[in-house]
Amino acid sequence: MAETGTYTLLVELDRDAAIEFGALGERALSAGWYAYTGSAFGPGGLSRVERHRDVAQGDNDARHWHVDYLLGHEATRIAEVVKSIGEDVECAVSRAIDTGEIEGVGCSDCDCESHLTYASARAELEQAVRSAHETAQKSAQE
Repeated sequence: MAETGTYTLLVELDRDAAIEFGALGERALSAGWYAYTGSAFGPGGLSRVERHRDVAQGDNDARHWHVDYLLGHEATRIAEVVKSIGEDVECAVSRAIDTGEIEGVGCSDCDCESHLTYASARAELEQAVRSAHETAQKSAQE
């Protein structure tokens, strides 16, 4: 059986860009760092992360999730992936990363404001992501 869990992609956008997020419409995004949090509990599990990497590298043009529109832009790259193996903590992690939400992105199946956040500096966002995963994992295990 495939490994499942919650993941956060740390994505660098190296220049300002207008990104069309499918039916959500266009969003003007600033150059900097973005964290997208998702979960993978289907049969493929966390292999979904590899699919996201393929989109970011231009090896897959299909856009199934909001993040695919960001990853498909030529100015992005996935720098890191933080995972909570076996834990369904997607919304808890998303809500705990409070660096700046991109409203409505990645949360069409829940009541969160967003599952995509922004920070101008990688260190700030990376710290927020790691902390969010650690806190959510501890809460889920209590």
